[in-house]
Amino acid sequence: MRAAIDMPPVRYPDPAVVALDPRFEKLVLPLAAVERIASGCRWAEGPVWFGDGRYLLWSDVPNDRIMRWDEASGQTHVWRHPSGHANGNTRDREGRLVTCEHQGRRVTRTEYDGRITVLADRYDGKRLNSPNDLVVKSDGSIWFTDPPFGIVGYYQGEKAEQELPSAIYRIDPHSGEVAMVCDTVNGPNGLAFSPDEKRLYVIESRARPRNVLVFDVSADGRTLGPQRVLFDAAEGTPDGFRIDVEGNLWCGWGMGTPELDGVRVYSPRGELLGRIALPERCANLCFGGRHRNRLFMASSTSVYSLFVNTQGVPAR
Repeated sequence: MRAAIDMPPVRYPDPAVVALDPRFEKLVLPLAAVERIASGCRWAEGPVWFGDGRYLLWSDVPNDRIMRWDEASGQTHVWRHPSGHANGNTRDREGRLVTCEHQGRRVTRTEYDGRITVLADRYDGKRLNSPNDLVVKSDGSIWFTDPPFGIVGYYQGEKAEQELPSAIYRIDPHSGEVAMVCDTVNGPNGLAFSPDEKRLYVIESRARPRNVLVFDVSADGRTLGPQRVLFDAAEGTPDGFRIDVEGNLWCGWGMGTPELDGVRVYSPRGELLGRIALPERCANLCFGGRHRNRLFMASSTSVYSLFVNTQGVPAR
């Protein structure tokens, strides 16, 4: 791929960054604009930032590959192919890549020497569906969603029978035990913890309307309380999201119309603060850059970035 991506000239402030509440104005920068840093994907997903190497990885799910963009050179290239139809990605407490794979219906970890370790592929003797997105808690536990999206056809995986209900799981950091923590969410998708890890937010992507749910996390950090709706997305399609240091939710959004495609930002109480309009539906995003103040947005065929006036939640 080319190092530079052709885009029309921008103006400051970028009209694509729209404040819908005065609180949003302090989260964005008047002298920053949306940039397209890579293109040529079929469905970009699961961006994750590696600050120690100054690069971004993300999944191109139908093309069965993980891509890499280098901040210093601006170059983009294929980092892993095949990838097991990788979807969500994150890093563990030791900085290793942890990935949801549709093809193998599993969660894996890439070791420092490149070997791949399977962390979860079954529960109660049955195969997982197609792990979708994941997050690592400060205690080292890995939490992931497991809807059947990757086994319903041959575009993002392989068609197969569903053996387990859609659910949210926790992988114990010491024993490696896989525990089902919730099976009541209709199509669990993106997930993220609040900065203090006392709440877990989850996208319910098969509800009508689609909901963003919130759970209280138990005092021991291992189980969840009853789910409740933080807000419904009306006609929108939220997917993956991340949390900033103030607890705001930056949600990938779509789809199909200019009014819906891009990113929407909500307060911890579910109040809509603002939006970032993109020419494509945004599936997922992450914070990166030297100061965790650069938002990377994996959006259908392309990846976009925007410097913002806040930071993603740091590793604890």
